[in-house]
Amino acid sequence: MKEAKELEAVIRRDYDNMAGIVVRKDGKLLYEQYFHGCTDSSRIHVYSVTKSIVSILIGIAIDKGYIRNVQQKVLEFFPDYTVKRRETTIQHITLEHLLTMTAPYKYRSAPYTNFFSSDDWVKAALDLLGGKGQIGQFRYAPLIGPDIMTGILVKATGQSVLDFAAENLFTPLGIAAPPNVVFDSKEEQLAFNRAKCVNGWVADPKGVNTAGWGLTLSPMEMAKIGQLCLNGGTWQGKQIVSPKWIETSTKEHSRWEEQGLPYGYLWWVDEDGYAAMGDGGNVIFIHTKKKMVAAITSFFKPKVKDRIEFIKAYISAAE
Repeated sequence: MKEAKELEAVIRRDYDNMAGIVVRKDGKLLYEQYFHGCTDSSRIHVYSVTKSIVSILIGIAIDKGYIRNVQQKVLEFFPDYTVKRRETTIQHITLEHLLTMTAPYKYRSAPYTNFFSSDDWVKAALDLLGGKGQIGQFRYAPLIGPDIMTGILVKATGQSVLDFAAENLFTPLGIAAPPNVVFDSKEEQLAFNRAKCVNGWVADPKGVNTAGWGLTLSPMEMAKIGQLCLNGGTWQGKQIVSPKWIETSTKEHSRWEEQGLPYGYLWWVDEDGYAAMGDGGNVIFIHTKKKMVAAITSFFKPKVKDRIEFIKAYISAAE
């Protein structure tokens, strides 16, 4: 990678909303730096990076037998849910369709106001699932839809998502589990998104944690998660999630044709590895060919420069 001073000059010039960066190579810390007053303990809202963490949790739940497999129908987990009259598509949607973003939804423009003002985000998402769209066609659902997966985790494990994650992922990695964050107003939600240092995992009024966004992490914590995946699901000799799940979830299952982006099970797949990516430039990039993990937290800013290109150009190119 480039010399630290040169790298940091590039960051300040072209990636000025970056809050922190951690790079691990061959299992060891290669580089660590923070900006804008952040430190190694500063947690940032990492937006859609949350999805990839949920993918790991789904894999752990399958490993432990709480979920049979990804071919289970979504409605199997919600036997009390009443399907709306004339709605048949939803009955054929599987967990795998949710994981690969190939489930159809009934809306064209996401009804965020109605969704977030409801007291049960999982049910609100189920009400929007299905419709006349084609099952198997890629449709990226950033916020509305993924919460069905955390709803599934709650139904399957009998635990809150946060408790399940703390027991089976965070604590084994030495990550302090964040507290639940429940919003009482739109203003509180906006303040959470704008915060420069915040700790928590957003949950709906019923206590079900979000799946598509809402988790806060530090770059070091993200790097640990990336290293876990690079190690085939092991951390310090302990198997946290099966290597089979890591291999399966991080290979291409669907593709966003318009963007030319292959997708796994809530991971973006790259020719050199795979990545968790969130708005503003939050990313965990696992460079499998070079045994490298790069984790970056960033404050939200629209239309930022591509972090994967940055990592490849300035960090992994010289390794």
